[in-house]
Amino acid sequence: MAAAMDRKSGIPATPSFEATPMVLGFLAALALLAYAVFDTTTYPRPKKPKAPQVSATWYQDTVAQLITTNQEAEKQFKAGNGKEAGELVEKGEKLAAKVLSIPRPTLEATQAASDTDDLYGRMLASNKNYGWARLTFQKNAVRWKYWKPADAESERRMKLALAAIAECDKHINQ
Repeated sequence: MAAAMDRKSGIPATPSFEATPMVLGFLAALALLAYAVFDTTTYPRPKKPKAPQVSATWYQDTVAQLITTNQEAEKQFKAGNGKEAGELVEKGEKLAAKVLSIPRPTLEATQAASDTDDLYGRMLASNKNYGWARLTFQKNAVRWKYWKPADAESERRMKLALAAIAECDKHINQ
């Protein structure tokens, strides 16, 4: 203990301060924390991206094309031409994805996309692909369950989708 004391004053000798990497890192972190806490600079907030404006020309043309494609596919399916109806439904799915890709699709576009899914689900069920048909009908049921504002047509479409799901459920375990 005598070696650690200063001989003249009797005060313990303090080791000399060394700037070790650990001490320097701690001081840097402390300075960064102080800067973050006490920085009063205001930064501009990023602007929210604006929703794209729906150009009536391409959007309405695409919706009209989807409706026409659905009507033709329905005719082909009822006539027993499954392959042609399937090709038209595939085309309709691409058009439906396009018209539903905007932030707030129109009711007409949503109904046309729903008609495409309904026909596709019925085609799958007629081929005894009940699991895939059920999935397609579920998509329709969810679409109409959360449609705002809910109206009689959205309720009717949701009930049709739920009835189709129940029909698929009857056949899945067979």
